[in-house]
Amino acid sequence: MRNFLVNVNGTQYEVAVEEIDGKAAPAVKAAPVAAPVAAPAAAPVAGGSSVTAPMPGTILGVNVKEGETVKAGQTLFVIEAMKMESDIVAPTGGTVRGIAVSKGASVSAGDLLCSIQ
Repeated sequence: MRNFLVNVNGTQYEVAVEEIDGKAAPAVKAAPVAAPVAAPAAAPVAGGSSVTAPMPGTILGVNVKEGETVKAGQTLFVIEAMKMESDIVAPTGGTVRGIAVSKGASVSAGDLLCSIQ
């Protein structure tokens, strides 16, 4: 018997697999395992504009720093989703506050990336 963790649609399952004559055959037992708890994201700044992930993916680039002044339409982040890269642009001009992600981070749709005030 060998145990594996399998992730299906964001839910982790512990699966026991029994080897029979050198070939693996799935066992009947599969129980959900608690997913790791992510660190809390930075809260949006009051009176500011929140920039959120439009889709699940991986952050490939963070093109701004906290405190930097940006213009509407300026590229803030680059995200990879479904083998395609997409730019995430500033919805408004202002000062970047509370960057909540870093390069290589996995995000879900709607996750806070930063705030602009």
